[in-house]
Amino acid sequence: MAIILIRHGETPGNRDRIIQFPDTPLSDRGLEQAARVGQRMASEPIREIWVSDHARAHQTAQALEQTTGASLQVVEDLGERNLGDLRGRPYSELGFDPFAQGYVPPAGESWEVFHDRVDSVWARIEDHWHAHYATADDHFCIVTHGLVLRSLFERRLVGADGLAERANADGGVSLANTSVSILSPRGGESGRLDHRVDLLACIAHLDETTAPRANPNVGM
Repeated sequence: MAIILIRHGETPGNRDRIIQFPDTPLSDRGLEQAARVGQRMASEPIREIWVSDHARAHQTAQALEQTTGASLQVVEDLGERNLGDLRGRPYSELGFDPFAQGYVPPAGESWEVFHDRVDSVWARIEDHWHAHYATADDHFCIVTHGLVLRSLFERRLVGADGLAERANADGGVSLANTSVSILSPRGGESGRLDHRVDLLACIAHLDETTAPRANPNVGM
């Protein structure tokens, strides 16, 4: 049936606006967010969870595993964009936009390399869904990161203009911590799938004590 896309919970890096290493864990708020999204998904028939190898995503996926009983598979290519030597540095100390088009972080991934990786893992996800879920009654869940999700939505699922049409009052779409998006895949041209976006970046499972802080996309 559906493909469910979930961003990881909050980390100290998200909270403090620091570019993160893969081993950055969830903050206390992030652990509570993960528990809340796990409770939200408890009644959903999720069979499998593919998750990034980063600690923050894995901790989030474990909360889902506990409530759904789904099997967990680590997929390295679901990891966040590698910002190389910038990792560990506060955004406020950089003096430039590390996400600017054309900027390549030292020892990190260019946008082109990152998008190619996202495309590759998305093709794997689609192939797996087609082989195992096209006629099934259960769901396939992906736990990953903010830039991975934005890359998918802007370039593969709804387009930059389509994403802008769903903008909030501030003119942006916040792919906030533990936000839930749900896709209904359908057969498309050239063997690839078309996807109806049934839910985009929903955080209805969070309340005022667990809701994302300001600038929820920052810190990946």
